[in-house]
Amino acid sequence: MEHDPRHAPVLVREVCDLLNLRPGMRVLDATLGLGGHSLAMLARTGGDLEILGLDRDESAINRATENLSGYPGKVTARQMRFSQFPQALEEIGWDGVDAALADVGVSSPQLDEAERGFSFVADGPLDMRMSVADGSEPAANIVNKWNFERLRDLIREYGEEPQAGRIARAIEAERARKPIETTLELAKLVERAYPPKWRANARNHPATRTFQALRMAVNHELDELKDFLDRIVDSLHPGGRVAVISFHSLEDRLVKQAFRREASSCLCPPRQPLCTCGHAPRLRILTKKPLMASPEEAAANPRARSAKLRVAERLPAQEAK
Repeated sequence: MEHDPRHAPVLVREVCDLLNLRPGMRVLDATLGLGGHSLAMLARTGGDLEILGLDRDESAINRATENLSGYPGKVTARQMRFSQFPQALEEIGWDGVDAALADVGVSSPQLDEAERGFSFVADGPLDMRMSVADGSEPAANIVNKWNFERLRDLIREYGEEPQAGRIARAIEAERARKPIETTLELAKLVERAYPPKWRANARNHPATRTFQALRMAVNHELDELKDFLDRIVDSLHPGGRVAVISFHSLEDRLVKQAFRREASSCLCPPRQPLCTCGHAPRLRILTKKPLMASPEEAAANPRARSAKLRVAERLPAQEAK
């Protein structure tokens, strides 16, 4: 499959190398998307892998199944949130996996399809749900119903937006006049809320961070990632590896902290003189610092510019004691 640069999976070579892929492995692709990483992993091993692919987006599952049709019987796809992977493993009868990958965040097709409501450059309903079947509320509910303080704090924390207060105030004023219903309505509103000097010097569209914050809240993305990280070590076979690609500093921090916790021999408070927790390390961290895209990949695929890859390995039982 030839990848449109806009839809190309990021850090593919690094993922395949660091997952230490070998024929016969069972692999969890927890965020299947269009199947780009799974396709690369199958190609690396001559098709001799079993892959369980998950995605909460039904259209992504359908497109990935088509893209991976050249490897019949090698990929089992399930429509579900990636934190639900233990349920999927049980359903197909796997006792664990030899490798796991989570590529966190929104997929390029979701951004490209205006009717999904993710894009601030194409008009569509203010939705942003990765799946309408899992009970998430659309972004319009947050924008039109949350009070000023909640909106401001959301945009400040999840969007890391220094103009969060001005933006939340502008939203509050506009929705008092009429509901904010479309993506372009919101994008133009945020742009107007930006001080002129900030607007002139902004590297990205002024609405970028606000839309990011809303998307993360709508889809409970940080909670999803935390649940995945809390459970994945139990499902890794000894020597198995887990790779996580994140695109946001809050996500990367969660991955870093989870890996460090599982690689530690003690979780007691630093000032406690004696260890009483009984914790044994279960992971070996393979990336002391996150790997990032090469200049060539970043130039070819803008989505790769903010990608960070961290990888860890499940310790054998005797080393974990």
